[in-house]
Amino acid sequence: MKLIIAYIQPHKLNDVKEELYKAEVFKMSVTTALGCGQQKGYTESYRGVEIEVNLLKKTRIEIGVNDDFVQKTVDAIIRGARSGEIGDGKIFIVPIEEAIRIRSGEKGNAAIG
Repeated sequence: MKLIIAYIQPHKLNDVKEELYKAEVFKMSVTTALGCGQQKGYTESYRGVEIEVNLLKKTRIEIGVNDDFVQKTVDAIIRGARSGEIGDGKIFIVPIEEAIRIRSGEKGNAAIG
């Protein structure tokens, strides 16, 4: 079991969800995040004052998958999120020690679904 955490551009969320659905990955958590990387932010003027914005809006997707779904999930995220520009995002894959479905008490691979 693995937890796949992806940080993507917010406007790419629908494309990523579409690709995940095509790959038969339907369960996910999505949150709004702020972060910076190679983009380093940008400068804008507000009422004549220069403001440096170095934390940019990102979308964080978390998906718990069984081992046989890891590669197809990662490939789907890449297909949906890639534009070829700096700031497309990152994917992290973390092992899951245990998963428990609260409703039924199922554990392990059965809890992931």
